[in-house]
Amino acid sequence: MSSSLPFTDNYRDLSNGDGYQFEFRCERCGNGYRSAFRRSMRKTGGALLRGVGGFLGGRGSSLAYQASNALDRGTNSTEKDAALRAAVTEISPMFTQCRGCGDWVCEQVCWNDQVGQCARCTPIQSEELAQLQAQARTTQLRDALRETSLIDGIDVAQQSIPRCPGCQSQTSGGKFCGNCGHALAAVRACGSCQAQNPPGAVFCSECGSCLL
Repeated sequence: MSSSLPFTDNYRDLSNGDGYQFEFRCERCGNGYRSAFRRSMRKTGGALLRGVGGFLGGRGSSLAYQASNALDRGTNSTEKDAALRAAVTEISPMFTQCRGCGDWVCEQVCWNDQVGQCARCTPIQSEELAQLQAQARTTQLRDALRETSLIDGIDVAQQSIPRCPGCQSQTSGGKFCGNCGHALAAVRACGSCQAQNPPGAVFCSECGSCLL
């Protein structure tokens, strides 16, 4: 009776017609490890038989072909089981099964050796602290930025005009266009009564004073 094999849900069969290879993946981080490629003895034996048959010719060739086919039909049976068992023996030292969640996790990244559980069930203290510190810094930066004025020297009551009405060039703010000197104010305040007038007005629409 063949013995059972672990890693039943986190490995991938990479075997081909020439031999066997398997890839095992951590069920937490996804890091993978591949076993060494093992050439199929049945495949090698079949190739040798076909070569001998070709050398003998005639009936010898026919018998060799039949024998090689018989070997090929057995490649997915005991030989493959043995190859998988050898791969498990090779790779299993890199993995540990967590008793908390049952997942197979890699020793290098996802195993918390201090408590004997995976880092998902019991996070590694130094890594968890570093993550919380990063989150706290982000929160504190947002709070500090929210309380810091970024508009000192900017008249927020003045209508912003992204393009100069004179030359249509892109502006970066201010009272006059840096390209042609045209006034960028959307309205013009009267010096006498402080009434707001549209740009280009020569006299105040409220008191009649000259705006030039």
